[in-house]
Amino acid sequence: MLGAIIGDVVGSRFEFHNHKSKVFNLFDSKCRFTDDSVMTVAIANAILECNDNFENLSEVAIKSMMKFGASLYPDVGYGGMFFDWLIKEIETKPYNSFGNGSAMRVSACGWAGNSLEETKELSKKVTEVTHNHPEGIKGAEATAVAIYLARTGSLKEEIKKYITDNYYKINFKLDDIRDTYEFNETCQDSVSQALEAFFESTSFEDAIRNAISIGGDSDTIGAITGGVAETYYGVPVNIKHMVLPYLDKTIIDIVNKFEEKYNKKGD
Repeated sequence: MLGAIIGDVVGSRFEFHNHKSKVFNLFDSKCRFTDDSVMTVAIANAILECNDNFENLSEVAIKSMMKFGASLYPDVGYGGMFFDWLIKEIETKPYNSFGNGSAMRVSACGWAGNSLEETKELSKKVTEVTHNHPEGIKGAEATAVAIYLARTGSLKEEIKKYITDNYYKINFKLDDIRDTYEFNETCQDSVSQALEAFFESTSFEDAIRNAISIGGDSDTIGAITGGVAETYYGVPVNIKHMVLPYLDKTIIDIVNKFEEKYNKKGD
């Protein structure tokens, strides 16, 4: 899940100041982690707390998101509806969202699933507690599935075929949309663009640069792309070291615990 966090941090300074080019410094003083990283960590924490028994994952995920969102990190750029959900102390209910927040936080599910079907189920459990619109569930599932397929050895072409056959008809190239793609917070107009940024990439860093270069909701596009790219390529050691100063001890500790339990490709 570190790849999702890196994509978020890199994209944070471009969210409302899009940069339609692959030429930029990955990190600078304006970078920060946002709600994308916090919720990614919250879901990872929930999966860790379940200790491979995911029967009550939905309930644990709610508590974990509340803990990280409302208590530990209350001001990192949450969307309005999600923030309203976060601050409710009792009777939290999903609100039929198809926002791209469902897809940016789900990368841990792609690592924890022992099968394609379990990955889909884990994704649904952590998504439907807020984003229970079919498009919200679909966006999260497509992201988690892409991560699972990359983790289990599928080639990029095979992953794209599965996504195209089952989720999104990705019939464009980044060069086709870069000039006209605008800020959009829906899964329908974010997930396929983020996945194509991965499909056209040649390395982890190239995937992140692709994601930023199309503009839009840059931190979330970066998080989705980065989550998949990490699984396929691994995270280069130098980039890992570069992002750590932007994170705090709580986030780093959970990243480390998650990586210890769910082994990833070597750096």
